[in-house]
Amino acid sequence: MLSLPTIIIIGASLTAGEILEFPPSGLSLKWYAKLFEMEEFIDAFWRTLYVSIICTIISIPAGTLCALALMRYQVKFKKTLQVYLLLPFTIPLVVSGIGMMLFFGEIRILGSLFPVGLGLCIINLPFMIWTVSATVNKLDRQLEEAGANCGANPVQVFFTITIPALAPGIITGALLMFILAFNEVLVSLFLTDARIVTLPVQIYNSIRSIITPDLAAVSVVYVAVA
Repeated sequence: MLSLPTIIIIGASLTAGEILEFPPSGLSLKWYAKLFEMEEFIDAFWRTLYVSIICTIISIPAGTLCALALMRYQVKFKKTLQVYLLLPFTIPLVVSGIGMMLFFGEIRILGSLFPVGLGLCIINLPFMIWTVSATVNKLDRQLEEAGANCGANPVQVFFTITIPALAPGIITGALLMFILAFNEVLVSLFLTDARIVTLPVQIYNSIRSIITPDLAAVSVVYVAVA
């Protein structure tokens, strides 16, 4: 049942007709060929990719270090950080989007893609922290102690033992952050304008007027990439 909407969109994107319909009146790939002519969607795709990369790059060191601190050390404001980990489930995205729009506007950085990537990292970072934390729990501290006993200093132990051991969690979390940022529409709606619109926002703005088969084709490609 979860895949049913995707199946319907795939079928509708293959229609040979001029209107969106399912089942399609005939099969054709002409709407996919038309994608190469839709410059606004192509540009929006590259902006979305750029934003997702920014979000992922920021989240890797921030999420990894935060997970290590929370799982291994008695840090100040630990309870506050634990509350932050619940924000994706307690704070509506509309509220987060409005808050970041006002804050970024106040410090005058709106109007570029970097604050969009930063904002998406902020709202999704708990997912990165959870993923890395699960790997930290399985990390054998004796490996790090063995490295120290062999003469490695703390920095060498961190980069040659700790990070490689946490790599599965870091990679999984990074992929998750990339996909979440790539798909985010609500917060992006508040942080973008007509000059820097991302693909989810571009699709949303387009379907507000009329849904056409070429938008179905865009959606299929979008889902495939994600």
